Amino acid sequence: MSAARRITGVALASASGVAVAVQSRINGELGVRLGDGFAAAVVSFGIGLVVLLVLVPATPNGRRGLVATRRALAVGTLRPWQCLGGMCGAFLVATQGLTIGTLGVAVFTVAVVAGQTGSSLAVDRAGIGPTGRQPVTRQRLAGAVLTVLAVGLAVGDRLEEPGALALALLPLLAGVGIAWQQAVNGRVRAAADSALTATLVNFAVGTLTLLVAFAIDIAVRGLPDGHLPNEPWLYLGGPIGIVFIAIAAAIVRFTGVLLLGLATIAGQIVGAVLLDVVLPTAASHPGLNTLLGAALTMVAVLVAALAPPANSRPR
Repeated sequence: MSAARRITGVALASASGVAVAVQSRINGELGVRLGDGFAAAVVSFGIGLVVLLVLVPATPNGRRGLVATRRALAVGTLRPWQCLGGMCGAFLVATQGLTIGTLGVAVFTVAVVAGQTGSSLAVDRAGIGPTGRQPVTRQRLAGAVLTVLAVGLAVGDRLEEPGALALALLPLLAGVGIAWQQAVNGRVRAAADSALTATLVNFAVGTLTLLVAFAIDIAVRGLPDGHLPNEPWLYLGGPIGIVFIAIAAAIVRFTGVLLLGLATIAGQIVGAVLLDVVLPTAASHPGLNTLLGAALTMVAVLVAALAPPANSRPR
């Protein structure tokens, strides 16, 4: 693997991680305005899907990718379950709208990080991603353990708020799903030879999943009592998601799932803490515990990232 490609991939992943932190703030605010996290997720994913439905067929690479994906599914080189990464993305976006209004971006991100790091180890070990199987080293395992400790530290000042702690479990589970999503989206990208096509598959599956969840939500709780806001920036979550998913699908074959996740996490942590400090909301009061938790997460990222490269064994 080219060192230059690996470094470029890490830099792109870190930048996309900052974008995810911004997306989290946008979708969290949209969920507050609409009074329903599922509604915010549908709007975010739906806008992204509309953009892709116009963009992919309009580009030669996108059209070739659609044909190649269909062919790969027909001959079995791409399995149907490998096209379901969008379900995990849908869950992540839904948790942004459901929890950030209470948790703040920093606590939300640290919880996502814990799930994502541990899951990345398991996904690499199972060989689900396009780089093949990667052994679990002591250093990588130590990094995963440190991220879990970081979550405990970050939410330590919320111990008197059982509801907030319960909400933190949702982004934790969403983080578990992110690693699997990145791995299978990488498989779709390899089959389609198009990151844009892989992103369209992700958004199509995610939007369908969210529409079903939203329909159930309406049946149980009724229509949301909020209104669509007028500020254009609150509708940028979907386009930001397109950039994030496309970058991840394109570079995972150079970085592997774990390194991709770690670089993304570094960007998320920096972006989340800056957002909560510079542009705080009513829910985001990053105290000492939260800042220390974020710092410990960065240490965990470095511990795992500095592990010697593992030999991959393609499947």
